[in-house]
Amino acid sequence: MDIEKLIKQPLFFERNRVYRIYKGGKPYKEIFNDGYDDGTDNMFPEEWVASKVKAINPRYFGPRDGVSVIKGTDIFFDDLLNAHPEELLGGRKYDCLVKFLDSAVRLPFQVHPTKEFSRKYFNSEYGKTEAWLVVATRPNAKLYFGFKNKITKEELSALEERSETEKDIMGELLQGVEVKTGDVWLIKAGLIHAIGAGCTIIEVQEPTDFTIQPERWCNDYHISYEEEYIGLEKSVALDAINYDIYGDAARAFAKVTPTVLVDTPSYKKEELIGYSDTPCFAEVRHTVKGGSFALDYGPCVYICLEGSATVEGDGYSREIKRGDYFFLPFTAEGKFTVSGNATVIQCLPSKQD
Repeated sequence: MDIEKLIKQPLFFERNRVYRIYKGGKPYKEIFNDGYDDGTDNMFPEEWVASKVKAINPRYFGPRDGVSVIKGTDIFFDDLLNAHPEELLGGRKYDCLVKFLDSAVRLPFQVHPTKEFSRKYFNSEYGKTEAWLVVATRPNAKLYFGFKNKITKEELSALEERSETEKDIMGELLQGVEVKTGDVWLIKAGLIHAIGAGCTIIEVQEPTDFTIQPERWCNDYHISYEEEYIGLEKSVALDAINYDIYGDAARAFAKVTPTVLVDTPSYKKEELIGYSDTPCFAEVRHTVKGGSFALDYGPCVYICLEGSATVEGDGYSREIKRGDYFFLPFTAEGKFTVSGNATVIQCLPSKQD
């Protein structure tokens, strides 16, 4: 394989399903349509996209669990990034993690740490602010943002103890929101939240797997103390929650309205998440109807969400369809275009220093 040529073109990856403690994934058979999925829900409900991040899992699936492999090779993406930083990154950061996520059950109610919390307790420069783009739903799909009412850390701690025998008590604390395809939400670190049953989303987040989930059950799965608090003492872990955002304010805090940047008959460009929303990452939706657009920034990730198109440039041409995704290296910036009839999601890393 010609590595020098490979790292100057869009990089595609092998399927990268990650084990979680909840079931999901049924819609992937239709979304990816590549023979990998059988159309049933299972314990591998997340596809980690162009990932250099290791998953934190209660079961062992190898030392690189969660890290993507370059398609048609045995090369791990983090190794390639380390070996060719100039060509792939050009001195820029690639510090986001992108996922497809599908839930057949309500996920545990959870919170992610801020950068400051992560720096203090996990020796990491990244927290886990994240954004959700809803791409499909099942009947009665919901997302949950914030507590319904004001609650204290002490009250929450006591309810977590009760959840051992009262399995659904924690879910009753949260404010549910009915969702539809196309909705965009931004979940800043510290906001308590949960993904309800029946949601398929593209998630863009800071590049960690830090999840604090003070609830004893996920459907019929019993969550261990270690899984709840990822190695922290309970009192410390519960400090990661922002207790001042609740009720209608929590939903308003999370809801994002896309901004149209370009709108022509053949091409539409929308900013879903901008750096004014969070410096952690950005997300853009490109819609082509017989038109084209340039792949104008690397490093970043592109996902074909609907339709089909052709990626071409610099002596290269490749057809993409719904479910396909790729990483654009820094050296490929501005040298390739996408044309056809498709919706493509662009996921960019943090605002560069």
